[in-house]
Amino acid sequence: MKIRYSLLTILVLVLMTACGSKGIEDPLNYELEDFTFTDQNGQEFGKEDLKGKVWIADFIFTNCDTVCPPMTFNMTKLQKMAKEEGIENVEFVSFSVDPEIDTPEILKDYAGKFELDQSNFHFLTGYKQSFIETFALDNFKTLVKKPDNQDQVIHQSYFFLVDKEGTIMQSYSGASDTPYADIINDIKTLQ
Repeated sequence: MKIRYSLLTILVLVLMTACGSKGIEDPLNYELEDFTFTDQNGQEFGKEDLKGKVWIADFIFTNCDTVCPPMTFNMTKLQKMAKEEGIENVEFVSFSVDPEIDTPEILKDYAGKFELDQSNFHFLTGYKQSFIETFALDNFKTLVKKPDNQDQVIHQSYFFLVDKEGTIMQSYSGASDTPYADIINDIKTLQ
């Protein structure tokens, strides 16, 4: 009798864990604070606009001479793959890590260099450097740091999967060896 209860308890715990992770392998489950910033069109855009949608986020800057162009190219490829797969209600969000340089106009020009659909791709700015450094670390657990008197920003090159409730569920390599199929499958899982 005790064995039955033990097995039943284990089964319930396994099922609860599976339901809690929404089918995402090793979910991060990072809570995301509310935010409202400015997009490449000069419009306010924030967490409330993303409510009920699955989205992919990254951290880039337009003056970047290393990982940012490949990251944006890879994000654009993901956007195209999602469209080809018939995935709707998915958004792509790039937070600028150099907001003093990256005005909406500069972000719009940067977006124009890629073959992306800006209707669901948002480049965000409109905050202080110190804010984005803290925001990235506190919410996404990722490093952003602009050294004094430098034009380059130190940041990690991850893509982050965020669920419909605004919980950060997973991270992936965004600059090289991007696991496109895994990301697409995880987006589908959260739909």
